Amino acid sequence: MDRDLSAIKDNILREFTLREKEFKEDIASRNDASFRRKIEGMLKVILREARITLDDSEREDVISDIVSYFLGLGPIEKLIKDADVSEIMINGKDAVYIEKKGNIELTDIVFNSDEQLDYFIDKIVSPMGRRVTEYTPFVDARLRDGSRVNIVKSPISSIGPVITIRKFSHRILNINELVKLGTLSIQAADFLKACVVARINLLVSGAASSGKSTLLNALGSFIPEKERVITIEDTLELCLGKKHTIPLETRSSNIEGKGEIDISALVKNSLHMRPDRIIIGEVRSGEVLDMIQAMNTGHDGSMSTLHANSALEALDRLEILSLMGADNISSEVAKRQIINTIDLIVHTTRFTDGSRRVTAISEVVKGKDYALAEIFIFKDDPNGKGNLQYTGKAPSFYNKLKQKAGYICKEFEQIG
Repeated sequence: MDRDLSAIKDNILREFTLREKEFKEDIASRNDASFRRKIEGMLKVILREARITLDDSEREDVISDIVSYFLGLGPIEKLIKDADVSEIMINGKDAVYIEKKGNIELTDIVFNSDEQLDYFIDKIVSPMGRRVTEYTPFVDARLRDGSRVNIVKSPISSIGPVITIRKFSHRILNINELVKLGTLSIQAADFLKACVVARINLLVSGAASSGKSTLLNALGSFIPEKERVITIEDTLELCLGKKHTIPLETRSSNIEGKGEIDISALVKNSLHMRPDRIIIGEVRSGEVLDMIQAMNTGHDGSMSTLHANSALEALDRLEILSLMGADNISSEVAKRQIINTIDLIVHTTRFTDGSRRVTAISEVVKGKDYALAEIFIFKDDPNGKGNLQYTGKAPSFYNKLKQKAGYICKEFEQIG
């Protein structure tokens, strides 16, 4: 019967592909109910002509697959709907991997052909006015639910189309939930809350998928309600829960290569929008200079994330990105601006068990060269779990935390 079901599905797909124009409105509007009724009608005809009988569960299986094919993303639609799946990685038509609870595993899902995979790629990028071609073989896009998508094809990929989907999390973790998960300690959470309230310029660093955006979102929730906040991202992910938040999103160029609006342009424009703070989802290019200038022109307390393997490396990366973004700035000037602007670096790490933790909270020491004073550091315990511990060093801006955030730390007081 499995072979019969497969053949039935293929027949319906061929019929619908040939007659897709008839259902264009349902597909465009994603009218599930109307589309299902038409599928059921066609299914009755096909089954009658083929003299095949299906029970209720088999009939529903066929209909669900067809609906997923035309209104969703076919074989991976169930993964899109699975709340436990955080990332989907399609390595050609025969290998679909997922990340679930921090661990990567291979699924038994396969696509019928590269052509079928191409069909779904076109469904993803065409609403955004984009195409993946030989001349533009890689592209960033997003799904309707906000999930981020990266697509790579030949000639860059030799194994067929490769799609990476980072699913948008509709459940935003607050700082208390992160403490319960072991991401950071209560003491560190209280300290970071005070830093946000006191408008300390803060950078969250870490490797890919180490929890940077999740932490940034939690920290953003501490911004006072009276402040006007502008968030700038490639793909909207931040959800601060603040009434006066203005989310801005970049735009890729269209098929003709025109109309691109990058993060740098949005940062510059945001300065004309009377922001109290600017939060950039991730700095990765010349917008670093714009971010630093914004922090130095009355928008202190701004925040961003950056890919780096350590807090010290984050400072080096900021300098490199600054130099890439401007021809008329020296390394010395870039370094001086970075040191004088960034106050605190919070570094996140993803562990082999899939957990994500804050492993260092460090103050950027003001001076000629990059130097960090670690305030909290992750230390392993005998049970192999480890936790974030206070190092015995108070930040130079501790008085600012007391005055503007009412933050008092016994350990810091003892040092003072």
